[in-house]
Amino acid sequence: MGALVRAGKDTQPSVEEAEQRQYLTFMLGGETFAIDILGVKEIIEYGKLTTVPLMPGFIRGVINLRGAVVPVVDLSARFGRGSSNVTRRTCIVIIEIESDGAAQDVGIVVDAVNEVLEIPSGEIEPAPAFGAKIRTDFISGMGKVAGQFVIILDVNHVLSIEEMAVLAQVEQGEAPGSPAGTQ
Repeated sequence: MGALVRAGKDTQPSVEEAEQRQYLTFMLGGETFAIDILGVKEIIEYGKLTTVPLMPGFIRGVINLRGAVVPVVDLSARFGRGSSNVTRRTCIVIIEIESDGAAQDVGIVVDAVNEVLEIPSGEIEPAPAFGAKIRTDFISGMGKVAGQFVIILDVNHVLSIEEMAVLAQVEQGEAPGSPAGTQ
């Protein structure tokens, strides 16, 4: 699977482009999710990960991506659904997120990548107040595609480095904000 090409960020979108955005859709536990294509750097086959001791259960490990260490998050486990089963269609989507004003690459494990869809802004509803199986702050909207809803994720919330660090401390039995090993 190859890298995705993305347009430079310094170009101004036309009125039509501003009303319609592209999203990468993927499967996770039988449900369809989407993320804004502008944050996606590339899609790679699921391969050998290096596990890191004392990480929370939703961190599968790290990969070497052209000399850079990239953490890989099991999105299913991050949503509290248990670890993903690795199949031949399992992929790692490399996403660029913003953390403390700097760009950071993070990989997410997904069951399968579907396609890139253009969803008009008029076909995107706000996140529901209840009923979704994931936290509503993780959802940037609900896109209507062919009569079905697609959950559009807010990757900066889902993959918040600060929140994941707090969860790691909680899993290890530490009080959030305390130095490692003290309670």
